[in-house]
Amino acid sequence: MKNVRNANYLQIDNKTSQIYGKNGVEILPSNLAWEKYNWVKKYFSRKPKQGYFIWIKEKVDTPLFTCISIARRNIKQKLQNLLVVEKGVKANLFGTCNALKKNLAGSHKTEGKIILKQGSVLKYEHLHSWGQKDFVSQNYEFFLEKDAKLDYTYKILFSSKNLKTKTLIILSKNSSVNFNIAGNFFQTKAEIQDTLILKEKNASGIVKLRLVGDKGSDICARSKVIAESESKGHLDCQGLLVSKDAKISLIPELICKNKQAQITHEAQIGKISEEELTYLRMRGLTEKQAINLIINGFL
Repeated sequence: MKNVRNANYLQIDNKTSQIYGKNGVEILPSNLAWEKYNWVKKYFSRKPKQGYFIWIKEKVDTPLFTCISIARRNIKQKLQNLLVVEKGVKANLFGTCNALKKNLAGSHKTEGKIILKQGSVLKYEHLHSWGQKDFVSQNYEFFLEKDAKLDYTYKILFSSKNLKTKTLIILSKNSSVNFNIAGNFFQTKAEIQDTLILKEKNASGIVKLRLVGDKGSDICARSKVIAESESKGHLDCQGLLVSKDAKISLIPELICKNKQAQITHEAQIGKISEEELTYLRMRGLTEKQAINLIINGFL
């Protein structure tokens, strides 16, 4: 819970513990935003019970920070989040979701929508750190209007027992996205699904996956790029197996509906090179230290 005292939105278990706003930014629990603004309702399938609403109306010089934690056993979180970045605004967001102890057997389910208005820019770093008995499910949708730009990184620092992620990114004219997922999985059943839709002319996007399969992990990642107009997209999916009983499946899919579009992909699953391992051990590292260094470099 790094810098939790400075968190702009803090939720522990099922209670909002802190909201700290800034000039030009409105932050509310999602249920209160539902009651305050009628336009918010079109982004939710139902009235939210938990989660945050962040409306960035003006440029913010410092990053916004959200933190959602599980602190007690068997807690079930069901979050509905909404982030709106207004026209021409640049913003940075750092979000972390975690379990404060290893064996809490908690459930963390999130539905989120991120709206980038025309010409807006968002850099969003999203970190997860869980215990080995937790269940995690997240479903995010990103909507980029004309000329909007998104740089999104999702890192799994410590994996849960079960992980399901589903991401949809829809790009309008001249908008662009750099979308990254990186995770080191240990005794995890993981299902990762992301879809990039290049909807309008000159939209562009890159999707990068870096997935490490450690002991007892079963990882299935399905990545899809759909080009509906003259646009460019690329998938870069890479897996690294570090345990004999781990499994990684990478399933890239390209769908082109416009002859002027250019979409490509590369997919690769490998293992740690014996040459790299030997080289690092000759430099004084233990085998474990060498493996950790190689994994960190890969991620």
